[in-house]
Amino acid sequence: MISVLLERSKNGLLSSCKAEGHAGYATKGSDIVCSAVTVLLRTVLRILENTDGIEIETDMHERGYLFFSIKVTQSNPELELGLKYAGKFLETGILSVVQEYPDFVELRYKTV
Repeated sequence: MISVLLERSKNGLLSSCKAEGHAGYATKGSDIVCSAVTVLLRTVLRILENTDGIEIETDMHERGYLFFSIKVTQSNPELELGLKYAGKFLETGILSVVQEYPDFVELRYKTV
C-alpha cells in the first residue's frame, strides 16, 4: 500500500509531503496506481522546484519513497495562493485514486 502524508500550515499552505510504499496493484512497471500517485507528486514537486521564493528539500533515497518539504523564503500573496493550490491539487488527485483503489493507497493529513 502507498501511504501519503500531506502536511499543511494552519492557514492551509502545503508545507511537506511524504509518500512511501508500493501499491501492489500490478507488477513493477505496470502498476497504474503507483503511476498515478507518482505523476501527481512529481508534477507538484517539479513546479515547486521552479518557483521563486521557496526552497525545497527532497529525499528520494529509494524506490517507493518520496519526501519533500517547503521553506518559504519570501512571502507574498501569490506564492501563498500557489502553495494552497498545490496542496489542494495533491489532495484532490490522491483522493481520487484512493476512492477508486482504496486497498492500495491511503491519504493522511497533518497540520503543522
